[in-house]
Amino acid sequence: MKPDSAPRRGFPAGQMLVQAPGRLRALVRGSEFGLVTLAACVGGVAGIAVSVMSLTTQALREILYRLPHGARLSASTDVAPLLILFGPALGGLVLGLIAFSLARWRGRPQRPIVDPIEANALHGGRLSVKGSAAVAAQNVISNGSGASVGLEAGYTQICAGIASRLGLAFELRRSDLRTLVGCGSAAAIAAAFGAPLTGAFYAFELIIGTYSIATLTPVVVAALCGSLVAKALVTQSPLVTANGLDALTTRAITGIDTLPSLVLGLACAGLGILIMRGVTLVEQGVRASHLPSFLAPAFGGLCVGALALEVSPQILSGGHGALHLHLDADMPAMGIGALALLFVAKASASAISIGSGFRGGLFFASLFLGALAGKLFAASMAEAIPLLSGIHGLSGLQSLTVFGLTPVAYAVIGMSALAVAVIGGPLTMTFLALELTGSFPITGLVLVAVIASSLTVRKTFGYSFATWRFHLRGESIRSAHDIGWIRSLTVGALMRREVETVPVAMPLCDFLKAHPLGSPSRVVLVDGGGRYAGIVLVPEAHALATANGAATLSEAMRYADVFLTAGMNAKQAASAFDGAESEALAVVDDPVSRRVVGLLTESHTLKRYSEELDRQRRAIMGEAN
Repeated sequence: MKPDSAPRRGFPAGQMLVQAPGRLRALVRGSEFGLVTLAACVGGVAGIAVSVMSLTTQALREILYRLPHGARLSASTDVAPLLILFGPALGGLVLGLIAFSLARWRGRPQRPIVDPIEANALHGGRLSVKGSAAVAAQNVISNGSGASVGLEAGYTQICAGIASRLGLAFELRRSDLRTLVGCGSAAAIAAAFGAPLTGAFYAFELIIGTYSIATLTPVVVAALCGSLVAKALVTQSPLVTANGLDALTTRAITGIDTLPSLVLGLACAGLGILIMRGVTLVEQGVRASHLPSFLAPAFGGLCVGALALEVSPQILSGGHGALHLHLDADMPAMGIGALALLFVAKASASAISIGSGFRGGLFFASLFLGALAGKLFAASMAEAIPLLSGIHGLSGLQSLTVFGLTPVAYAVIGMSALAVAVIGGPLTMTFLALELTGSFPITGLVLVAVIASSLTVRKTFGYSFATWRFHLRGESIRSAHDIGWIRSLTVGALMRREVETVPVAMPLCDFLKAHPLGSPSRVVLVDGGGRYAGIVLVPEAHALATANGAATLSEAMRYADVFLTAGMNAKQAASAFDGAESEALAVVDDPVSRRVVGLLTESHTLKRYSEELDRQRRAIMGEAN
């Protein structure tokens, strides 16, 4: 055993790391087959973890809401009103008390746990297993008590945490560790939906941040293993039945079919942005209320329970049961008003749940909301253009068609389009539709809507839900693409520490005697208090003395207000060099004290930056380091 080096946020200081045997580490590090084998192990463990979390939350709901075995909360209609009202509040109170007790025990508030996207973007794939387990447990309590959050965030967190811990035990290289974290997330999503392709592209697009031949095999193997293990442990019923898509599968797609899908994708983009901003507004409202932090989840749970009691229990929990109902071709059609009310209630419940402090994500909530948006779109088009839709009014069943598509088909299209607006990952959501429906025609229309939604959100809003949360915290992360290496390539690590300094009050003649031509060409000046004053170029000082015998040293001084700090990264330093048009700049400890601690040249900075860029390129292309 040896201490885990370079503790990062989410890692307790002094944490001990158990390592795999040396020969086994060498086998995994030196062989692509070894990494694939490790990915398969991660997939199997992820399938077990997802199954345990799923069964545990179902058991909690059955106990708390007195449900029959196997019954879904959001699809139940005979739950006691008092349980609906107070069930989420009870879960929120438990969460709040746990957080309060932990803060009192530690003597300080808990720092945010690093999630898989942040871990791969900033920390080279390093995740805390204890922190991930805590997030998963809180997610189980939140979802199990009926809060309107999904389990997918907890699934990916614990599975990525286990993968990271396993990779650290084998001392994997940075790029391989990031890939293994992607394997854990891929296996988690594949196990949750029984969809290996969806899980694999979730990892490529959202967790690893890129696709390469080198990452293809381990990620796909992990996703397949996770899906197979989960299917063996937990029975999974299909979300979509083929008869709901019959109107589409019996004919070829035409150009007219893509127009409604395009419009629906654009509409879902706007709805997704509103949902993400809604969560932020709730969080701001909770902070402005000055409600004790441990009571905020309970209050939020009470609001969710009241909404469920007033509108429908379908807004409770993740919404698996409710989504099954709305994707069932035999379900009686709902009116426009009822669909719109249910959409607003579910979106509000999700925003309140996350904004008040429940743990979870919007993955499944966005799928359910997208399905509602798709059916609402179909119903609205049927009312607005009855001749083209072939129906009059909404008294028909789900077998009616609108522009040649059934409402269930629109629900699948909307489901993917809204999910990509909130979660991101266009190919992830496209493959999800393919694996859920098995229909290539519907997948083609989903792709149209997904592209429209993704492009609109990226150009008008610029964030997915996860990266929007990072932005609110002050982080600049836009994806899981590895930028941590840039932050670790700091001025402090690159600078030369042995720097001669000269008082700015020194007479110019004395300076010239001490620094003749041919000596180091740059000298850093400091004032009487030892603060950075500027830089003198020795040849310029000699030229100035020749031209004006009465000149002072300060007249030859340059870059008085331009300097670097040790915490800057190489990219920021390069920008500073460009702005100052200088080949070297002094490094100070901080802008206030301005004590000189080093000197950095532009050539050395660009050389090291180029080397790291080339190393990252080789890692992405799968070339040997």
